[in-house]
Amino acid sequence: MQWSVEQLAGLPREDGFRLRGQQVTRLETFVDAAFAFALTLLVIFFETLPTTYDELREALRRVPTFIMCFVLLAMFWSAHNRWSRRFGLDDFASTIWSLGLVLVMLVYVYPLRMVVSSGLWLATGGFVPTELVLTGADAVYDLLWAFIIYGFGFGAMALMIWLLNRHALGRAAALGLDAVERHEAGTEAGIQAILAGSAALSIAAAFALLALPREQFTYLISGLPMFFYPLLGFAIPAYGAWRARRRPEAA
Repeated sequence: MQWSVEQLAGLPREDGFRLRGQQVTRLETFVDAAFAFALTLLVIFFETLPTTYDELREALRRVPTFIMCFVLLAMFWSAHNRWSRRFGLDDFASTIWSLGLVLVMLVYVYPLRMVVSSGLWLATGGFVPTELVLTGADAVYDLLWAFIIYGFGFGAMALMIWLLNRHALGRAAALGLDAVERHEAGTEAGIQAILAGSAALSIAAAFALLALPREQFTYLISGLPMFFYPLLGFAIPAYGAWRARRRPEAA
């Protein structure tokens, strides 16, 4: 679709972006429903609802895991929602990358829960139950493989959002993107690239550790690949501030 000057003039703005996706498409509805379904797989209860206080207390110990997983999935949902509202694209490439996001998310949801619960179990001294049970002589290796699987899921979801934003930038002329909008779309793509890059570094570190001799392994060493993700709390704000200083003036 080619946006005309008259059509663009009547659009509301949000953070400098004219919202071309005011009408909810079938694609966006499907993605929203898929994220909602994934969240149901993260609920704190299992096969049955708790019927005693002890069962309720045990279920509530899993709330921190649910909250952390909820936040991570909501981060990707929010990025897709921003993309939908900003560009309103519903073409073939947009459908492919959006469906790719859904596919990865539905595969990723259980590794996400297992790895997050194990990290919180370690951080809380065992108060939060872990759902990643590792036993035997190969337990540290299994932990590294769990981090690798988690990294592929996290990185692939960020990659899908990056591809969606790069696709929108590739159609900048047809969408009538001004300088501010191109800059903000580039910033969003950069953030997703940083997320995917952190996952790639974590995976690379895990594979490097797998090559170490068995006698050098401890659970602490096996957990090193996960330390790349907390660094995002510094890298993303720093990148956002750097991009904000270079944002062009609105026309």
